[in-house]
Amino acid sequence: MSTSTIFQPNNVAVITGGASGIGFAAAKALSKRGMKICLADVNKEKLEEAKRALPSDTLIVETDVSDFSSVLALKDKVKKEYGRIDFLFNNAGTAVKNGSWENLDGWNKIINTNLWGVIHCIHAFAPEMISQSSPSVIVTTGSKQGITTPPGNPAYNVSKAAVKATAEALQHSIRNTPGSQVSSHLLIPGFTYTGMTGSPSKPDGAWTADQVVSFMLESVERGDFYILCPDNDVDRETDVKRMRWAMGDIINNRPPLSRWHPDYREAFEAEMGKQ
Repeated sequence: MSTSTIFQPNNVAVITGGASGIGFAAAKALSKRGMKICLADVNKEKLEEAKRALPSDTLIVETDVSDFSSVLALKDKVKKEYGRIDFLFNNAGTAVKNGSWENLDGWNKIINTNLWGVIHCIHAFAPEMISQSSPSVIVTTGSKQGITTPPGNPAYNVSKAAVKATAEALQHSIRNTPGSQVSSHLLIPGFTYTGMTGSPSKPDGAWTADQVVSFMLESVERGDFYILCPDNDVDRETDVKRMRWAMGDIINNRPPLSRWHPDYREAFEAEMGKQ
């Protein structure tokens, strides 16, 4: 199915987590293409600030994606305003400090937003988009941390690993649904400078949110499912080696997270050094 007609004037984009970061960058890029934009975010003040930088007809909807009733209300407002949804950017996310047995409230917040938020949006929007019988796109924001699961942020890793599986299952389901013209894609950003990085200025190694969105749109138009973004420090070859090593923990019966295990440091470095 071709997605080349999605990002066109007057088509409708719904962006969760749209008031800042990658979501706001997407809103700016798509509004320049003439799309009708609906920004959804839990932060009302940031939504109103974002709207001032976008076309006056931008629809903003205060939405808590962790609450299914709030997501259903968002869908209803979009349908009432525009009558259709051509692009759903399932992007809302959060991160707070946590540990394997630390900050249970933080775990709940992360899982409820990052995972249940994605699931809620799929349940609310996917049937509507399938029933339209026209090409449309769902992009879900994952993370490399959901693939290599580095130490230090287990709740976030768990949420994004589950998001990866959710987006994969969605694509399988919709491509096997008769008459469906929806496609699912998984955005896997690299190091990106957003409000979640905690840095007052952009680190040299980070991409901007605008760069990520540009890469995402090009990848969707190519038909890529896995939108694996590089950054200024890490290229695709490095990402592939790291991901292959992570899967090798299971295949080779190594300890989990062996990339950070002192007994496997030399072997990992040797693997990364191979051409």
